[in-house]
Amino acid sequence: MTSAGERPRVLTAADGDVWRITLDRPETGNAIDPAMAAELAAALRARPDDARTVLLLGNGERFCVGGDVRAFAAVDDPGSYVGQLAHDWHQVVRALLYCPVPVVAGVQGAVAGAGIGLIGACDIVVCARSTRIRPAYGAIGYSPDGGSSWALTRALGAPRALELMLTNGALTAAEAHMFGLVARLVEDEEVHASAIALAQSVAAGPVRAMVRARALVRQAAVRTLEQQLDDEARLIAESAGDPEGREGVRAFVEKRQPDFRGAV
Repeated sequence: MTSAGERPRVLTAADGDVWRITLDRPETGNAIDPAMAAELAAALRARPDDARTVLLLGNGERFCVGGDVRAFAAVDDPGSYVGQLAHDWHQVVRALLYCPVPVVAGVQGAVAGAGIGLIGACDIVVCARSTRIRPAYGAIGYSPDGGSSWALTRALGAPRALELMLTNGALTAAEAHMFGLVARLVEDEEVHASAIALAQSVAAGPVRAMVRARALVRQAAVRTLEQQLDDEARLIAESAGDPEGREGVRAFVEKRQPDFRGAV
């Protein structure tokens, strides 16, 4: 029998045109170690060409508690170990940020440490109502990584993000929703089913236009209105000339539902 330390940390499955990726170290709260980082990066690279949405889930009671602190304690040179792990994990975050299709996540139980950066890199996060979100770095004397400082500052603003990080505080799911860190709240027992249904719905839409919209939203906070207007004009022209845009306009004129899956 394969031990928990040897079995895969990440599971993948094609569910129609949704590429489902599931963190599978439930006995550790899906804690991040080098194998988890490598397998998640590989899972994102392995997305089939016909998959129109990525769905990220976590098995067990907790979505992701961040880095595997027990592993940190067991190494002789934690600085080198943690630094390399952060580098590898940041490649995962970048892969999510620049994924060619929309990314949906369903989270439950606990999201901590680098797990916050993970959900911050996703496009839509469905969150169970009992979830707690905690930076947790200060509790072990570490500064943030994984994009968690970016995600929290973007959602909460600098004063609230600092208060949360410097006091080792936590957000409830309702607070995370209010601040915009997560997009939807659902009952605990519904989180995976709701995230799956949402991912399937997104996959039926104009995914290339969605990716253009994602780029505009992410740039809006750091650009002038003039710069944003220029990019909006460029990207809507791309969308209008794209088979998706052509199909959407035809469907509107013909008073029918558009078939974006066939718009290639």
